[in-house]
Amino acid sequence: MGIRHGFGLWLLPITQEQGWTRETFSFAIAIQNLSWGVFGIFAGMLADRFGGFRVLVVGALLYALGLVGMAWSSTTLTFALTTGVLIGAAQAGTTYAVIYGIIGRQIPAERRSWAMGIAAAAGSFGQFLMVPIEGFLIIQFGWQEALLILSAVALVMAPLAWGLREPGFEANATPAKREQSILQALREAFGYRSFQLLMAGYFVCGFQVVFIAVHMPSYLKDNGLEPHVASYALALIGLFNIFGTYAAGVLGQKLPKRKILSFIYLTRSLAISLFLLAPLTPWTVYLFSSAMGLLWLSTVPPTNAIVAQVFGVAHLSMLGGFVFFSHQIGSFMGVWLGGLLYDLTGNYHIVWVIAIALGLLAAVVNWPIREHPIQRGPQRVAGAAP
Repeated sequence: MGIRHGFGLWLLPITQEQGWTRETFSFAIAIQNLSWGVFGIFAGMLADRFGGFRVLVVGALLYALGLVGMAWSSTTLTFALTTGVLIGAAQAGTTYAVIYGIIGRQIPAERRSWAMGIAAAAGSFGQFLMVPIEGFLIIQFGWQEALLILSAVALVMAPLAWGLREPGFEANATPAKREQSILQALREAFGYRSFQLLMAGYFVCGFQVVFIAVHMPSYLKDNGLEPHVASYALALIGLFNIFGTYAAGVLGQKLPKRKILSFIYLTRSLAISLFLLAPLTPWTVYLFSSAMGLLWLSTVPPTNAIVAQVFGVAHLSMLGGFVFFSHQIGSFMGVWLGGLLYDLTGNYHIVWVIAIALGLLAAVVNWPIREHPIQRGPQRVAGAAP
């Protein structure tokens, strides 16, 4: 997670050296987010069936290859295929759907939200640690060499995955019998109104987060701020995200998770509005980044905990993958529209306004979500109350 949160630092170096537009770079990152979402569904299915360890190892290898391809791509097509498709597939195999599936299967329900908060906080610490390092590597070695160094760092995930092997998923283990097939689980989830609302809210999360992560460095430079301000801003988001995600996980044990989500989206819109109204200085950037950090990935623990609480853990990685796919469609739209509308208008004003409006919408749609476990009749396993 730390590596991918710093990709916005490469927007200007790559586009300036290659002679590409910001929309070109943004489109590749948009494809990356969409690829992450699409492959996340299948990574979740594989993790549910064979365990997360194998999926994580393959994801780590793909991540390293994708970063090498990002460094060596000389055409927009190869850049889109490596930075977009390949790294997106790698992220699918190394992040939420797989990790939260392992947590959901191994941690008791009464501590699950807390455990997911711990995992999200660890990813946030990665952002806090890695973004300044990535900025340093770009300055010291150049953007291409920095990507090659990160490809070696990505390989560290493979041996770390050894500690996430799960009982019952060994090569000679007998597969556990499940009360639902994949098709039945999908029919049940997509026929359940709360699942649809959860996906709609997560779309907004993706739009806001990835637009800010990728385009804020350029937005700040366009307005005369030094490059180090952007690096510090992204690092502050990562730092405060540690506390925000952990707090969301803890509160999810005590408060309705839907209300936590509504509060997060509403507060995001308020923070963005105040940021745009205030004078743009390094200190207002740092205050905004700190506030957004508290709200950044704090949606992740309650969202995934709701999925586990409502539908159980047998198909948790797959269903979490579908919810995250909605998030990634939003990510695609946020990062791509940011580049496209900048090229058309010369500024990011329209996208900021869209982000505010979507946050208000997400606050509304999360409020009526039902969190209690779904009731399955003996004759209609795939049925669900509307």
